[in-house]
Amino acid sequence: MAQQDGATRRMHALEHAVDARVLIPGSKSLTNRHLVLAALAEGRSTLQGILASDDCDRLRVALSQLGAVFRREGDSWIVDGVGGKPRGGGTIDLGHGGTPTRFMLAVASLCSEETVVDGSARMRERPVDEGVEMLVELGAKARFFRIAGALPVGMRGPLTGRRIEVHRTASSQFVSALMLIAPAMPNGLEIRFHEPPTSASYLELSIDALRATGVTVGVTRHGVEQRELASITIPPQAIPAHAALVEPDASSAVYFAALAALVGGQIEIPQLELDGRQPDLFFFRDLAARGAEVQALQAGAGGVLIRAPQGARLRGVDSDYSSAPDAAVMAMVLASCADAPSLLTGLETLRVKESDRIASVAAGLRALGGKVDVGPDWVRVHPLPMQCTEAVVQTSQDHRIAMAFGILGCARDGVSVADPMVVEKSWPAFWDALGAATGVR
Repeated sequence: MAQQDGATRRMHALEHAVDARVLIPGSKSLTNRHLVLAALAEGRSTLQGILASDDCDRLRVALSQLGAVFRREGDSWIVDGVGGKPRGGGTIDLGHGGTPTRFMLAVASLCSEETVVDGSARMRERPVDEGVEMLVELGAKARFFRIAGALPVGMRGPLTGRRIEVHRTASSQFVSALMLIAPAMPNGLEIRFHEPPTSASYLELSIDALRATGVTVGVTRHGVEQRELASITIPPQAIPAHAALVEPDASSAVYFAALAALVGGQIEIPQLELDGRQPDLFFFRDLAARGAEVQALQAGAGGVLIRAPQGARLRGVDSDYSSAPDAAVMAMVLASCADAPSLLTGLETLRVKESDRIASVAAGLRALGGKVDVGPDWVRVHPLPMQCTEAVVQTSQDHRIAMAFGILGCARDGVSVADPMVVEKSWPAFWDALGAATGVR
């Protein structure tokens, strides 16, 4: 499957179908939310299924700096929370973590003493002004140390406001950050949406996480079938000590679902619920529309089974990925192996992720001999030639680029992945799991 030489991993197309059962680590999105909620809770909480990755580990350390105590016991984390009153001061480094950075800007705004939030060179390029402006509108004090709207930024409270009007935002993570700290705000928080929010599916995930801990959340909806968020109201309240079980990560599962579809054979992913709330579960519906068999398993631990005939080609399909932006990277790469062009839309947030993911995917596919048309929030991916041009795909410090092209390299010869260990951001054991699934190390 692969040879690794320093900072490059050379892939080789498989000559056989796959037949494997793959255990996916815990959801990164849910892990980040539950780490914050447990840290802000009153008393002792227990978290199971927490993802061990660079993003989540840095967030846990950052929350520890503000007074929460985390202790590992077997497969669980025991968390002694701060009762809604984190201790400020010092500097917090979140590395490449976009979600942890946005969450910690909000948590730091609960502190009476200034806390400086910083990150990697890439994170210093990613905009945080929207989130900071929302917090300032609610009473926070912010101080930019380098340039306005970018890290590092010093944050402190108090948060005296209770209502905020939200228009179209660049990232739902800013709104989720407000929701997570809302119970600890003196007046609680009412969020009113003037238009459908960006990546609303992630806000639904935050609502579920809050309710799972026992927090009261009021939601009003409008639009077709009353599905669109109109407002979210979270009264001031203590976050109770709680127990949470983090389910497998749909964002990571999409890579092995794509492996079965591209190479042929079958992959079983236990414990993943197709009808769950994780936004990237949309990928499995899209995969079925392209011709793969996607089946929910009921026996045992449940899960999902993905099957495809060896040698079959997927169908070109047009898809809107606005609800599943993280899975869109694998979807774009997968589309390059279809029998016709595919138009993927709803990708506006991909421009400001760990890399400009539209540009990164397009560059990788073009280097392999493919044709990709791009717009500000869409791509049209044309089928790759059966014999790709040999190329080293630059991952631009982006874990999802590395994983997606690693999967492509199991189906097409000529793919090498630069900086393969960037996967440590979300799944440090990804390459080991891929080797076990394919039977080739």
